[in-house]
Amino acid sequence: MGIQFALNKGRVPVKVWTRDIEPEAIRQLLNVAALPIVRSHIAAMPDVHAGKGATVGSVIPTLRAIIPAAVGVDIGCGMHAVRTSLTAGDLPDSLRGLRSSIEEAVPVGFKQHAASRMRGSALQRVGRGLGDRLDVIVGKHPGLLKMQRRFSETWLCQIGTLGGGNHFIELCLDELERVWIMLHSGSRGIGNVLGRYFIAAAQKDMQRHQVQLPDRDLAYLAEGSTLFADYVAAVEWAQDYSRLNRDRMMAAIVEALRPQLPPFRKR
Repeated sequence: MGIQFALNKGRVPVKVWTRDIEPEAIRQLLNVAALPIVRSHIAAMPDVHAGKGATVGSVIPTLRAIIPAAVGVDIGCGMHAVRTSLTAGDLPDSLRGLRSSIEEAVPVGFKQHAASRMRGSALQRVGRGLGDRLDVIVGKHPGLLKMQRRFSETWLCQIGTLGGGNHFIELCLDELERVWIMLHSGSRGIGNVLGRYFIAAAQKDMQRHQVQLPDRDLAYLAEGSTLFADYVAAVEWAQDYSRLNRDRMMAAIVEALRPQLPPFRKR
């Protein structure tokens, strides 16, 4: 599918790769196209839909600035997939037992690992380097501590947890009936806290500099500012955290499945 149509009412054009697009998404795309920091053109993908200020499913090239709300609050959200040596015939007729084992190994929704389990555990040792980097971020922005209960404990207890929303774990088959383990998750509660904090910080910065915006959720941070540098550091931290989260989940899933399936390898 190529470009279906273009919107040319902003400073830059919006190239849209679908005809199935809601009016609110069009309004948000035109708002973004009016920003002075946007360059070239905006690309709206086939899955484009309205988000917080900016649409989800769009590519927004900016020059020397970042829009935290366009990055979103599930920083580092992504996929992890492993192909196993198993095939469809190796799976039991009922997957109920496999599902139960996965749910026991990986907390889902609002659940997380117990703090008592984390103390002195391998997960705590894995998270130590991340903890040192997070301390630097929080040292500059102590307001983060007020945005989540048991802040210093929660992010650690959520390593290796799925969360809710559109996050998932599944066993799936490819065209050759090979078994894959696939999951989708992100930076959990701490990523949400970092996202919301810097969205609010950007809005205050726009007010301080009296910058007029078509939508306050499109507030941006200018390169060279302290807030810009601190936000980049926070995003990089959350991306590393989300990758660690997915790695730990995958390791837990593999170990949970082994007792119920024929011996298998990850490929």
